[in-house]
Amino acid sequence: MKPRVCIPQDTPEISHELRQYHRLRPLFIYDGECGFCTMWVSYWQRLTGERVHYAPFQEAADQYPEILLSEFERAAQFVDRDGNVSSGAEAVFRVLAEVPGKRQWIRLYERFPFFARLCEGVYRIISNRRGMAFLVSRFLWGRRVLSEEHQIVRWLFVRLLGIIYFTAFVSLFFQVRGLWGARGILSIAEWLGEVGMNFGLGRLWVAPTLFWLNASDGFLQFLAGAGVFFALLVTIGLWTRLSLIFLWFFYLSFVAAGQDFMTFQWDALLLEVGFLAILLVPGKRWESHWGLLKSIFSSVSPATPRITVWLFRWLLFRLMFFSGAFKLASGDPVWRNLTALSFHYETQPLPTPVAWFVHQLPLWFQKLSAAGTFGVELVAPFLIFLPRRMRLLAAGTFALLQISILATGNYAFFNILTLALCLFLLDDEAVSRVLPRALAGHIVRGVSAAIIPPARPARVSSNGARRRVLAVIALGIVFLGALQVGVAMRILSPLFAPLAYALAPLRVVNSYGLFAVMTTTRDEIIVEGSEDGKTWQAYGLKYKPGDEKRAPPIVAPHQPRLDWQMWFAALGNYQQSPWFLRFAARLLEGSPEVLALLQENPFPSQPPRFIRAVRYEYHFTNSEERHASGKWWKRMEKGLYLPPVSLR
Repeated sequence: MKPRVCIPQDTPEISHELRQYHRLRPLFIYDGECGFCTMWVSYWQRLTGERVHYAPFQEAADQYPEILLSEFERAAQFVDRDGNVSSGAEAVFRVLAEVPGKRQWIRLYERFPFFARLCEGVYRIISNRRGMAFLVSRFLWGRRVLSEEHQIVRWLFVRLLGIIYFTAFVSLFFQVRGLWGARGILSIAEWLGEVGMNFGLGRLWVAPTLFWLNASDGFLQFLAGAGVFFALLVTIGLWTRLSLIFLWFFYLSFVAAGQDFMTFQWDALLLEVGFLAILLVPGKRWESHWGLLKSIFSSVSPATPRITVWLFRWLLFRLMFFSGAFKLASGDPVWRNLTALSFHYETQPLPTPVAWFVHQLPLWFQKLSAAGTFGVELVAPFLIFLPRRMRLLAAGTFALLQISILATGNYAFFNILTLALCLFLLDDEAVSRVLPRALAGHIVRGVSAAIIPPARPARVSSNGARRRVLAVIALGIVFLGALQVGVAMRILSPLFAPLAYALAPLRVVNSYGLFAVMTTTRDEIIVEGSEDGKTWQAYGLKYKPGDEKRAPPIVAPHQPRLDWQMWFAALGNYQQSPWFLRFAARLLEGSPEVLALLQENPFPSQPPRFIRAVRYEYHFTNSEERHASGKWWKRMEKGLYLPPVSLR
């Protein structure tokens, strides 16, 4: 660490004005002819406001004869309120220490000599190459370095999350009885009874769900309806944090007890995002002090915690990067030779009409698209940790990928939720440029009115305590996420798995990796019923391929969970999907709740005596075939999936 030079207070060469500067506020002296220096000083001025005075050495050097001109030219100088002088990296850190919440850098500098030497070495390298440093800064940050604010970003994200929760709970509301009711496919009441017998008191940790209190059909639907209600409150900005807590616990209740129908990665992703959102917003009844109407167009009062912004970025990094990493680690040959997308549009669970058209494109396009997918998933995530312009580039590439997936496949709310996460790669200025001017104006005015420096020491203390709590939670999330990644990628021993998944029942830290192995054929299961065991009539599901002339649907963000699970069942046999036998049993019983999940019931008067399932291989038609027959699909029978069964 450099020794400080104490400037005598009675030096006659120091003007009375500058003497007052370093008595009342510190003085930062820099090279006014250096573009790199002036660029960053402009940024620091916006951060420190009136706390620090800035002056180029070309004007201030005469007032400080104790400091050699060569020292001014070599490094920036910082004069504190007691007249002590620091230079180089230390001077920069002492400027940042005047910004609330940024004293950690000078503390590291003072306490760890190695860190101080490293920073001074980096400073010397930059100082000797200021022209190059200026060009790099312009490339990474633009014409000027902006102070990134995330008030508008938070406003948009919270309301978008409210809409996502709304669609998720509405989707569940119309399916809960058929999926998990007393006469549903996988009765939650029966399942919880088995869990209780097997785990005793540990059942509350194995299955953290409110359905321990009541698992009746009415309560299932009530909880889904309550989720819709609280999602609306989040969307309009009323009781936001409390509503987010309820939403997270309600959705966890369904995921924890939903068995095969709630095992999708976006269900876990929504819970992880929902948990972080609770940390994002303050505990206020209103997001504005002006009533409900104005709260819809205003922001929450405390500044957005930077640590939560970085937690969302870390989540987005894990989601994107490990989706690509697992594709490579799986050893799947069609991903490695870049032909995976020539199968994907046809074999994905619920394609859209756009998928049919994209499937017709030539192989070179599919290979180029696969290479682009790897670029987005393996390279772009590292831009998240780089300066502003690089993060904006990452947000653009992620958005392009998610929009293309959204256009060609029905993945519930997954793509919208991922796009919402991309907001945290932006800042308020970037978002304001694309928002409608009237809406941006309302939000900005709400933000300006809300961000008022705290007047009471107790408020400062509580903010400090909140930051410490957030820091502890953040460390835990990052640590568990890193452990999960290490175990999944076989970097760490499986012995670490119990620690990595210690909080697995709460779904607050999850591992991700969609389509690690590409399905190259599409098998579909057609369920049929019969009165005599000879004449069979097919049940029709609402959205999965069945009728060859029916166009692929557009159903997202709704998720028809039975249709999705039928796709997974077709990847194996019925013994590997025990729920399928229960589904067949409900059809033999004529369960109205299960039949409501179907498009067609060929036995409206009474249920059939026999049920069977036939496996077909489906392919998209080509342009000539579709023009001639009007069919989107062509199929070939492959045999029985489930032999005829009846009720005993």
